[in-house]
Amino acid sequence: MIPNNINRIIDGNQTPEDITIRPKYLDEFTGQEKLKDKLRIYIAAAKARGEPLDHILFYGPPGLGKTTLAGIIAQEMGGQLRTTTGPALERAGDLAAIVSNIERNDVLFIDEIHRMPAQIEEILYPAMEDFMLHIVVGKGPLARTIALNLPKFTLCGATTRLGLLTSPLRARFGIVEQLSLYTHEELSQIILRAADVLNVKITQAAGLEIAKRSRGTPRVALRLLRRVRDVAQVQSMQEESDSDSESRSIVDEFIAVRAMNMLDIDSEGLDEGDRKILRTIIDLFNGGPVGLGTIAAALNEDSQTIEDIYEPYLIQKGLIERTPRGRKATPNAYIYLGRNYEGEKI
Repeated sequence: MIPNNINRIIDGNQTPEDITIRPKYLDEFTGQEKLKDKLRIYIAAAKARGEPLDHILFYGPPGLGKTTLAGIIAQEMGGQLRTTTGPALERAGDLAAIVSNIERNDVLFIDEIHRMPAQIEEILYPAMEDFMLHIVVGKGPLARTIALNLPKFTLCGATTRLGLLTSPLRARFGIVEQLSLYTHEELSQIILRAADVLNVKITQAAGLEIAKRSRGTPRVALRLLRRVRDVAQVQSMQEESDSDSESRSIVDEFIAVRAMNMLDIDSEGLDEGDRKILRTIIDLFNGGPVGLGTIAAALNEDSQTIEDIYEPYLIQKGLIERTPRGRKATPNAYIYLGRNYEGEKI
């Protein structure tokens, strides 16, 4: 398991403010253009037939908008969003308590659905196919099955690990879509919209600067925006005696860069934890290949934390690669750290 104390500024963990600035309709949602085009067709067709949308599964890295899209689907279909998580469904009664309140065209959103217990998954099959919930009451010879009729609803599952879903569960989703990382321009639009909702004055140049360091993830971008807002607010308080203090409270490119430097997030979106891994592989192990456990021991860090939290972005940036013998630094990693292939600074 990943330790609970992992809370980097560039993590994908959600905050209450993220919920308040979520778009409610597809036209307000920025990015994922191909997926939005498909959803418009699926939703329009389902509404024309008077049927709920087919069960849908979103997969991809955290923070790309899976929960937001589930809420948008519920809004577009004229229903409500009911949310839960896979680990929270421990017993059949947990699932029954949720679905008993479902109404027609509602969307039941199960986040981290790959972590749902097997016994809950078995109960979910008839609910998805026949809109029936079968619950066993009692034990031994007195046990009996109660069948609950459910209104036609849409199950929306979200997972960061599609491969961990069982084949029977995956096959019951009529729509399976992957969410991709966002471009700098898309993230900039998201930041500017969020700034408007949060009443933060920001320039387009500052929005683009934050976007470049957001790892292609809206949730990271919004978290960075809030930290930049803090820097701008404190600077405005320090200059409140200045008659021009109001204009200086605007988040411009200078303030954005200053905040990013304070957070040790560089122009590539890498933080100090990422750089430590690269320096460990290059300086201690001559660029690799080196085993994950060895890297974790050298950094006094949990190996799963490195594999799940740090490695994906380093691999996306082409800075390390996984080989059968272990992790290896790429030529790009040497260039990034300003080293030659002997590990010496250029």
